Amino acid sequence: MIKIVLNGCSGKMGKMITECADKFKNLEIVAGIDKFQTNAPYPILESVQDLNIEYDVLLDFSRSDALHSLLEITEKTNKPLVICSTGFTQEDLALIDEKSNTLKLFRSGNMSFGINLINSLLKKVTPLLYGNYDIEIIEKHHNQKVDAPSGTAIMLADSIKNSIEDTTKYIYGREGNSKREENEIGIHAVRGGGIIGDHDVIFAGTGEVIELTHKAISREVFAVGALKACEFMASVTNPGLYDMNDVIGIE
Repeated sequence: MIKIVLNGCSGKMGKMITECADKFKNLEIVAGIDKFQTNAPYPILESVQDLNIEYDVLLDFSRSDALHSLLEITEKTNKPLVICSTGFTQEDLALIDEKSNTLKLFRSGNMSFGINLINSLLKKVTPLLYGNYDIEIIEKHHNQKVDAPSGTAIMLADSIKNSIEDTTKYIYGREGNSKREENEIGIHAVRGGGIIGDHDVIFAGTGEVIELTHKAISREVFAVGALKACEFMASVTNPGLYDMNDVIGIE
């Protein structure tokens, strides 16, 4: 049985992960970490520093500002850390890369199979379309999401950027009176209501428009992906930075 500690257990995703964990016969959430106490089938600790329970994988679905404390406990326990939070700075991402030289770390901007399939497709189609099509990304989320643009939008943009040789630049929330430049990747965020997560990647040509679209209709897809990542990381023996491609083997 793989024993999981869930950081952010009282949030929307934490509750969904707790619910979905029952569908996995080889997983068990043995403790949660959250400053808010809720009715959960496991003990809830107020902080990572209070963690004194034996576990196999630490799963984080909270906020980016928890990163440093999570890395500290991971260094002490040498257990895998699955990072599902978003909103990290470039310094945060560099720190994750650095720590992955000695720790078993997992990070993904999105935990769903569909988004990661689109992410893989972008790496293949962008070199064929770039130069003849303008690229724009639009993401939509609920009005409680704190980071914008979403980690998923950045992940998709990075895949596009890294698949071509030209130097591209991100334009966030386009405004002003200047014309669009060819090497721009537009990234736009919408916040409203209870939208779980919509992402559209637009390749706009002069005679046609190609769109790759993903709409999450339930948080369950993210919860299942996170638990599958825990399954995978429990079997990892070497330090490194892993992602959903390693879990589902798309590429």
